[in-house]
Parts: sequence; structure tokens; C-alpha cells
Amino acid sequence: MGEMVTFKSNGHTCDGYIAGSGPGVLVIQEWWGLVPHIKDLVDRFAAAGFTALAPDLYHGQAATEPDGAGKLMMALNIEQAAKDMSGAVDLLAERTGGKIGVVGFCMGGALAIVVAAQRGDAVAACAPYYGVIGWPSISVDYSAITAKVVGEYAEQDDFAGPDAVRAQEAAMRDAGVDVTMHIHPGCQHAFFNDTRPEVHDAAASAEAWARTVALFQSTLS
Repeated sequence: MGEMVTFKSNGHTCDGYIAGSGPGVLVIQEWWGLVPHIKDLVDRFAAAGFTALAPDLYHGQAATEPDGAGKLMMALNIEQAAKDMSGAVDLLAERTGGKIGVVGFCMGGALAIVVAAQRGDAVAACAPYYGVIGWPSISVDYSAITAKVVGEYAEQDDFAGPDAVRAQEAAMRDAGVDVTMHIHPGCQHAFFNDTRPEVHDAAASAEAWARTVALFQSTLS
């Protein structure tokens, strides 16, 4: 359904997978990379009436095993990733002429919050999935977030557990952010990833998807 595009990224370029028409949605990858699952999500958002774009933050690299994914994530240059995401926001804004929504998963869930803070001028809605700010090198100014934030998290999560989620939610709310974090009972990290049957939860995924689509429909133009 979609196609690969190359866009400007603050003096450099970044590739991404784009599909659809309508309000813009930035889709941020898990630690695996720009894999078929993420492209499928872009297509799903396109089918729901959005212009969706997933930037390739690993610039051509991807992993299928946790060890490889962990190495790619640890090697990720956060400053460059921020520039790539900002460039993706610019491309979506140019194509759609409106405000942008951002959704991210795992590593991408944390990065969704980062880009919402860095691009408060353009990002009107943010849907982080099981991601919390976990890099010591990242300092996020929550007060710069103008987006409505509605997150989707798992109760049984060693990476973004309920305590960390509630702490981040409280910090964001204290900074004036309109934020609600939903924690799905009995679910594990990555419950939305239907290519991983060992953790996928169909009911929770359907609930989260409906809420994210409704968020974007109500906030983007």
C-alpha cells in the first residue's frame, strides 16, 4: 500500500515508509527497526484515514533477535534520531497542512514523548505504547508538550512497569500536560505486536487501537 521516501533531516537525509491520505501520524519503531510489523501499522493507519510515516531510525539496519535489537538500540544516536523524527514531522506537516499525531512502541514509545516535547509547535496528540524515558542522556521538558497524551501500557512489564508509568504520568501532569496512561491488566510488554504470539493480547490491542485512532481523529485536522 505504501512506499519508501527520503526526506531532509537537518542537513542529512532519512528514509521512511509512508502511506495514506488525511491527517498526519508519525509511527515510531520498536527496537527491532523498520520491520514488516511497523510497515503494517503504517498501512493500518492509512486504512483508518491518516497519512502515516515511519522513519527508519536505524538507517537500513534491523534485528530479529533481542540481542541484536538491544545492540541497535544502545548504538542509536539520540540526537540524530531526534533530528530524523523532526524531519518526519516536517514532511507530514508539508503533505497534510495540519497538526501531527505521534505513536510509538517500546523504544518508540519513549521517543514519541521526546518528539512531542521537541515539536510542541506541530504535535497535537501523542500515543506512547509501553515506553518510558529510560536514557540517562535524555532530558525531556514536559512543559513543552502541547499534545494530548494517551498512553497504552502493560501490567506485567519489566521495561515500563506500572510504577514507572505512574511516576512519568505524574511528572507530566505536574508540568501541565493533558495526560492519561492506561495500564492493561494481565498484559505483557509488546502486547500490541501481533507478530509475537507469546506476548500478543488481541483484546487489549483492539481496545488500545480504538482509543489511539479516536485520539487522532479528535485532535488532528
